[in-house]
Amino acid sequence: METVKFIFMVAGMVIVTFLPRVLPLSILGNKELPERVVLWLSFIPAAVLSALLAPSILLKNGSIYLSLDNTALIAFFPTLFVAYRTKNIFYTVSGGLIFYFILMLIF
Repeated sequence: METVKFIFMVAGMVIVTFLPRVLPLSILGNKELPERVVLWLSFIPAAVLSALLAPSILLKNGSIYLSLDNTALIAFFPTLFVAYRTKNIFYTVSGGLIFYFILMLIF
């Protein structure tokens, strides 16, 4: 019985992951999107990255942690500068990791 549940679970995960990616491509693949929609869609990666990172930067044990002991928060500011200057996700993530590791070594 556990094997059947596992197979249904994996099949469900495949469907839930596959459909949101395939449906928009199949429906909108041959159409030209309005400029405003393309502009709006361009903000999605930054919004998702921010939503994923904000809790790990600002929270500790479920509460706001604004302190000079918060290494992630301190590393956030030079990383934000790199993001602003380069507008390149690779440089931003790489810079953030470097800043974080340097701060971990210092503190």
